[in-house]
This record gives sequence, C-alpha cells and structure tokens, in this order.
Amino acid sequence: MTLATVFKEPHQTHAVAIVVFVVLFALVTVLGFVAARWRRADLGHLNEWGLAGRRFGSVVTWFLLGGDLYTAYTFIAVPALVFGAGAVGFFALPYTIILYPFVFLVMPRMWQVCHRHGYVTPADFVRGRYGSRSLALIVALTGVLATMPYIALQLVGIQVVLNAMGINGDWPLILAFAILAAYTYSSGLRAPALIALVKDTLIYVTVLVAVIYIPWKLGGFGHIFDSAAKALPNKTTASGKPASFLPASEPAKQAYATLALGSALALFLYPHAITGVLSSKSADVVRRNAVLLPAYTFLLGLIALLGYMAIAAGVSTKDPNFAVPDLFIHYFPSWFEGFAFAAIAIGALVPAAVMSIAAANLFSRNVWKEYVNPAADAGEQTRVAKIASLVVKVGALMFVIFLPTKYAIDLQLLGGVWILQTLPSIIVGLFTRWFHKGALVAGWAVGMSVGTWMAASQDLKSSVYALNWADIHFTAYEAVFALAANLIVTLALTAVLRAVRVTDAGDETRDEDYDEQRHEPARGPEPELAR
Repeated sequence: MTLATVFKEPHQTHAVAIVVFVVLFALVTVLGFVAARWRRADLGHLNEWGLAGRRFGSVVTWFLLGGDLYTAYTFIAVPALVFGAGAVGFFALPYTIILYPFVFLVMPRMWQVCHRHGYVTPADFVRGRYGSRSLALIVALTGVLATMPYIALQLVGIQVVLNAMGINGDWPLILAFAILAAYTYSSGLRAPALIALVKDTLIYVTVLVAVIYIPWKLGGFGHIFDSAAKALPNKTTASGKPASFLPASEPAKQAYATLALGSALALFLYPHAITGVLSSKSADVVRRNAVLLPAYTFLLGLIALLGYMAIAAGVSTKDPNFAVPDLFIHYFPSWFEGFAFAAIAIGALVPAAVMSIAAANLFSRNVWKEYVNPAADAGEQTRVAKIASLVVKVGALMFVIFLPTKYAIDLQLLGGVWILQTLPSIIVGLFTRWFHKGALVAGWAVGMSVGTWMAASQDLKSSVYALNWADIHFTAYEAVFALAANLIVTLALTAVLRAVRVTDAGDETRDEDYDEQRHEPARGPEPELAR
C-alpha cells in the first residue's frame, strides 16, 4: 500500500499544475547545487558545512529561520486543525507572539558563548557548561529523537500535494528526497539557506492571493465565519471531543494557553532552530530577527484562516490534511494550483534539510567524537556528519513509506514533549550553573517519563492531558506537566546535592563569554576542535 492510498482516493491528474510544479522544483534543485559555490569556503570543515561558517546576515538569517520554522506541514496542519477542530488551531498565533521576546532575550546569549568556544550544537554547550559527557549525550539523543518524526512530517506535506495533483505511488517522494539528500550532502547549510529565499517568496505570494481571492469568491469573511460557527459544533476532533468556533469552556481555555506557552518554550530548543541561530554572524543579527520574524506570525494567521475558508467552501474530506489542497484545486486555475503546491513542497525541503543537518551535527560532535573516535579531526567529523544526514533522511523516508502516517503525526506531538525536557540544561544553563548535572539527568528522566506516559495513556491521540487529582482539576499541554515535574525534581535534588557538598565538574565557560560588552567576538578560525 502506498502512502497516497492511506490518505484518500487520488485526485485526477492535473497536467498543467504538474508542469509548473516540476519547473519550480527543478529551479530549487539547481539552486541547491549552486549553493556549494555561494560564499565559497572549505566544506570539508564542519563549521562551514554544518553552520555555513557562521556568516549569515540579517536578511539570509530571516529567510533561513522563517523557512526552517514555518514548514510545509505548518501550511497543511494548521488550517487542517482549524478545519477539523476549530479555535484550538489558532493557538499557533499567541505561541509565536510569545516566542520572539523569548528569542530576543535568550538566543543572543546562546550565540555569544557558542561563538566564543566554537560550539556547533546545543549539546556542545551543555558539555562545556557542566563538564558532563553523559548529560551532553542525553541532550543530543533527545534532539535527534524529537527531530526524526518532524522530518517525516515534511514528507507528509509533500505527499499530500503530490496526491492532490494525481501523482500516486512512493517513487516521486523517493526521487524528491534523493535530490534533497544529494544537494544537502554537497552544499550543507548553504543549500536550504539559498532555497529559503525562493520558498518564502512563493509562500507569501500563494497565501496573499488565497486570502484575497477565495474570500471574494465565497462572499466575504463574514460569511466564512458564520459558516464555520454553524458547522464546527457538528464536528468531532481526533480525541473524540466536539469542535468549537471559540474555546468556551475552562478546560479548553487552559489547553489553549498552555499549548501556546509550551510550544513557544520548545521551538527554539529543537536542534534545527539552534542551528539557524548559530549560523548568524553576530548576536545583533539574532536580535534583529527576533524583531522581524513576527512578520511570519501575520502570515501564519492568514494560513490558519484557510481552514475556515475550506469549511465555508463545503470541502468534504476524511483527512483534514486535504482541506487546503482541495480548496486550492476548486478555486485556483491549474497553473496557479501548480505554483501553490510547489510552494508547499519546496517549503518541506528547507526545514527537512536543516533538520537533517542539525541531527547530523549532533551525531558527529556528541556521539562519534565523544564516544567512537575522540581524535576525529575536522575532516572526519564532516564526513561522519554528511553520512549521518543521509541516514536520517532515509530513516524518515522509510518511516513514512512503511508505517501509517498517523504514527509520524503522533510521534511529532511527543517530540514537543521530549525536546522541552532539555530546557533546564540548555536555557537555564545560559544564566546559571547552580543546577547540578546529576539533578539535571534525574529531572530529564522524570520529565520524559511523565510526558510519554500522559501521551501514551491517550493512545497518542491528543497532546492535552486533563489532570484530576485530589482537588486539582487542570487541563494542559502534556509538555508543560512534564516540564513542571522535571523542574521540581531538578530543583529538589540540586538543593540536596549542594547541601551535602557532592562535587560537580568544572565549567569551561566564563562570565565574559556571555557578555558582548566585556568580550569582543573571536576572530579567525573557529576553535570547534579545541576540546
């Protein structure tokens, strides 16, 4: 059985749309290989292949982070959630509003210390900050574990639009990712950075045309909202709860708020997000992007409205993932349909490439170099990272081809729960080293266990858990409950270990490494192999 038959019966073939799609896809393929010569450098060095030499300015970083964070699956999943469940799908808007002040305050500090010491991954920072190989390994493996289903979901986004155009079977998906693997292997992070410029332009054009043209055809936003308000109470979400136009009940409001908060705290803990930050040329570039990236939040709000438009248009589909493609097919001419679907598919290539590079960096730096060959030089680390990036892509591809798509979706929900458990080690570690490394490991283990148990108890059908214990009745994002348990254990155990004077390893960072005013950024070759 192919993935196309998992979703729904394939659409009829759209020849014009396919031609436009193929032309645009070929364009970004060429760009992917040309990127190896863009800002030419020695791509046999991990700092160049995996972080593009840390030389991206404000414009390139804006496109790269936007392309990295606002993925093809965002284009499909956010309106699909609004189409199928209603108001809860709009949690993505306050979540990104919360996110960027957090980035403004935290990520320049991360960039500063990583630049000073040549750290390539967040696990490198943890290794240096706490002097703990085991804690760094935990952070690295958690990052890879959380990233794998995220990559698989990019494949789902591509498969949806291919099937919508009547392109069936697994071979087109295999071909697309073989091309992706080839230019990522060749060009490293430069490839998705260059392609992101095209991807984001296509996405912006598609969304702006859609939110102007489709409401005009449907009779305006008033009619769209009225139709959604009438239709949603008759829908049932995947977890069996009724959909709603507004989060009216107290549990719904609690879920909405904690989903926004937890997601905001988790997003920049993902390895691919930190990779985008570390590829910037200065902490000021990171700050400027924290100010400019909310432009994508405006775009995300428009994308979410497509779910209500699909309801008003009478789209009927067993899989909400097809709500946007069916809407586009109905209202757009074939050539613009191909343009829009190419935007979504190319929108999968950028994050998938950055995710695979970030996971490969973690494996090369924090598994291979730490445990397999501590003497690995820059060339060997890069070769290992390139091979690891291929393995990660193949693993994600096999996951989607051989397992039902819902498993990738369910595991991605768990990914947010898992990655948030690295917050005490990474984010808190940027501001204080009071936490004991042993307590951080114990807190991580408890958080991972609590979050996974909560998700498994609901058969992975929901990321929201209703806690009813004693007189406590609270509904929240599972990752928030798990993080609370993590922090309680970490705080309590650290206090005990500090009280009995259990020794802790040294910290190779210094206060001035975090302070731009007290220390100028390092110049010259990155000291990434110093340890």
